Amino acid sequence: MKIMNRRQFLKTTFGAAMAAPYFIPSSVLGRNGAVAPSNRITIGCIGVGGMGTENMKSFLGKANAQVLAVCDVDTNHRHQARDLVNKNYNNQDCAAYNDFRELLARPDIDAVMIATPDQWHGIIAVAAARSRKDIYGEKPLAYTISEGRAIVDAVQRYGVIWQTGSWQRSQQHFRFGCELVRNGRIGAVHTVRVGLPYGNGGDPNGTQPAPVPEGFDYDMWLGPAPWRPYSPGRCHWHFRWISDYSGGQLTDWAGHHCDIANWGMNTESSAPIEIEGQAIFPPAQDGLYDTPESYYFECKYAEGFTMIVADQRQQPKGMGTQFFGSEGWVYVDRSGIDAHPKSLLKSAIGPNEIHLYESADHVGNFLDCVASRAKTVTPAEAAHHAIMIGHLGNIAMKLGRKVRWNPQAERFINDPGADRLLSRPMRSPWNV
Repeated sequence: MKIMNRRQFLKTTFGAAMAAPYFIPSSVLGRNGAVAPSNRITIGCIGVGGMGTENMKSFLGKANAQVLAVCDVDTNHRHQARDLVNKNYNNQDCAAYNDFRELLARPDIDAVMIATPDQWHGIIAVAAARSRKDIYGEKPLAYTISEGRAIVDAVQRYGVIWQTGSWQRSQQHFRFGCELVRNGRIGAVHTVRVGLPYGNGGDPNGTQPAPVPEGFDYDMWLGPAPWRPYSPGRCHWHFRWISDYSGGQLTDWAGHHCDIANWGMNTESSAPIEIEGQAIFPPAQDGLYDTPESYYFECKYAEGFTMIVADQRQQPKGMGTQFFGSEGWVYVDRSGIDAHPKSLLKSAIGPNEIHLYESADHVGNFLDCVASRAKTVTPAEAAHHAIMIGHLGNIAMKLGRKVRWNPQAERFINDPGADRLLSRPMRSPWNV
């Protein structure tokens, strides 16, 4: 097979030919040993704080990839990431940008990794898709349901490859647990319990306005979010507990355990039709941290089961996903798998049964799919429907009443008040 790099592929096959992908096996591109520079998938990393740096290190460890550029609005993050890249390749070639648009404008970059705060996901991901960059995007897929739909549509329209950082799908025990459920080992499933973290983080000593640190482009960090005075406890890790930027533990983790629930129930393209629950919000801390500390909501599905999503203190098994059927149960979390009856754990999935997408390396799977143009293990559509559960729960709890959802239209039923929460105004000049 003649080797074709990703840039050549897009030039020669973009459009209708995308339906017949040109496959380059990972053994050719190589995970071990040297790979010709022309065959390496070139990467730009956007958002290189904690999770972004860890993702970048994963790409640095792949022989069939080369990181060419990093981008971050914090000079310290940006320079630390640049230096890590240069040290890895023993050169000084890595470019460092404050503005993601400069990175996306480079024609020599094939793919991007996005690990920014949630309020930026939709804008950067859609812009990257328009730039014909393949995308490894962190969960949650988007800050709102409407922005998630915009990402899915852009990925499809521009024919780019998308991998969500919901890496649990690349763990064997999560896949096996879902295969047991899919193949009827526990009978008809009537209830799924999803346990997510309790509480908020935040810095109680960092809520007061303060001067913006030197080297930190705070206005760019805010981006489409409302302008607020800078405070040390607002940015970086702590953004998760502030509703201007995220949805708290619920949306931070729904992209993991709700995703596994959907994988096991074959509802990756579906959604609940009724959602109702309640939350306890934190006491006022100068109005900064306002996402739910404790939460519990039930989702009714047209497929005939109920999904109960709650913080770990309100779930019998704590964190993870538990499927309850007429003939037993299966439970999976990051520590392993359990089931009743125990014999299920030794059950073999037969050759004629349902076998789910197999990946043992989440970043490696993305790179393989960039080369082959096949779907990844966690495509945008699946990520959209996973985080949709968290967004719907937050909306129902914020309104304090039951809401009814049309999964096909992605709108609430006769509920304009709830519909207004599907999107948010964006600060000029930003839009998706």
